[in-house]
Formats: sequence, structure tokens, C-alpha cells
Amino acid sequence: MRFSTIALALPAVALAQNQVPLAEQAKGWFNKLTNAVSSAAPAAPSNPIQAGAAKVADSVQHELTLENWKQVVTADPTVSAPATQDWLIYINGGNATCYGFCGNTTKAWNESVALISAKPNPPKFGIVDCDAEPILCNSWSVGPPSLYYFNIPKPLADQSAPAVTARFIPLNRTSTTVDTIKKLVLDKEYEQVTPYEGAWHPFNGQLAEFGLATPVAYALWGFSKMPSWLPMIMISFLSRTFMNKRMAAPNAGQARAAPAQ
Repeated sequence: MRFSTIALALPAVALAQNQVPLAEQAKGWFNKLTNAVSSAAPAAPSNPIQAGAAKVADSVQHELTLENWKQVVTADPTVSAPATQDWLIYINGGNATCYGFCGNTTKAWNESVALISAKPNPPKFGIVDCDAEPILCNSWSVGPPSLYYFNIPKPLADQSAPAVTARFIPLNRTSTTVDTIKKLVLDKEYEQVTPYEGAWHPFNGQLAEFGLATPVAYALWGFSKMPSWLPMIMISFLSRTFMNKRMAAPNAGQARAAPAQ
């Protein structure tokens, strides 16, 4: 049965081959052979140390989104006030926001989280993927690769609490190592970074206090998606409309001032 099926298919194959140049046929056969060999070959084993570090990081870090970050990045509810909860958040990205160059910093982050989490009283860890969460990154006005270190005070009995201390730390895409992040946390080099107190502060900034951080983030995201030629067309249209109105105004005045015949 199988032989008869193949025999029936041979004329169609021969006809198709007569319509394709021999060089193209050979190229197609070579590509099929290469794909078959690639799919049959086992994948090269990954670095077990890096794989283990990534697994530890995944188990202890919180993946933050626009919907959950305010509920996740808080003080520890089991600790009595006054107390402060430290949060270390890695701002990550892929091809869209980090142009494919965050691999080195992500490797350093995973290995440092595995190291720091084993120490006494480590901070809590979070990660934001700006490719997946562009609105959240825009609402914080941050981009990858970078770190945000928060000191979050636990509210007192009357629900009052000091302002959240936020330190934004950009990371070098090529030179960041485990030692870089380890020194920031374990040696408390983050304390040398001046706290950020501007309008984009995620907790205490003016945009957050007036509920404008997310709407402004959507507007910025929308502008970033616009084609580069569209703003120029809009500006040209507005300027032409403005000039037409200015030219029409003197003509209208002269028409009103003209004496009746």
C-alpha cells in the first residue's frame, strides 16, 4: 500500500522538479537535511551553576506587574512597627527595551540573588520585565538594566508612615558582575546613592499622589508606538492651519473696513 502511494506521487514530484532549477532543488534538499540533523542532535547542556542560580532567583523573587506591584512591594505585615522593609527590584528587558543586551546583567542578578538570599536579613527581591510591562516601567520612568532599592516603613497604629526611600541605580550592560550587586547590598553601597524624590517616585512622587502616573505612562507608551513621520505631519498640518488663520484675519478686517459703493 505504501509503495503504491509513493508510485502515484512520483509523477507529481517529477513535474514539480522540472519547474524548479537544479540549483534551487539542491539548496532545498540541503536545508531539509540541515534542519533534520539539527532537530535530531541533542541540545548542549547549559551551565549548571547558572541554571541553579536562575532557579534560586525564580524561587525567591516576585514578578511585578502593573496590577500587582502595589500589593506586593510593601512592608512585612508580621513585623511590629516601627520597622522598615527593604526591597531590591531588578528592571529587566528583552529585544524591545534592552535591545537584547541585558543577558550579562541578568546573569549577574540571578547569581547575586542566590548569594544574597542565603545571608541573614536579606531584602525582598522583585523583577520587572519592561518588554512585558511597558506601562509599569513608564509609570516609574525607568528602563533596563537598572535596580530600584526601596526602604519601606511599616505604618504606625494611626496608619501614618514616613515616606518611602527610593534609590535608582542604573547598571552597565557589559561591566556589571555579581560583585557589583553584592557590594551594593551586602556592603550597603546603595546608601551612597542619593535618594530620588522627584515627580516619578513610585510611592511619593506628585504623579503617584494625584493618580497621574499610569495615565501619563499610557500616553508616553502611545507616543513611542507612533511612526516617526506622524509627528512631523501633525506639526506641518497645525502650522499650516495657524498660518492660514493669520493670513485670513487681515483680509477679513480689510473687507469690513472697505467703504460701501
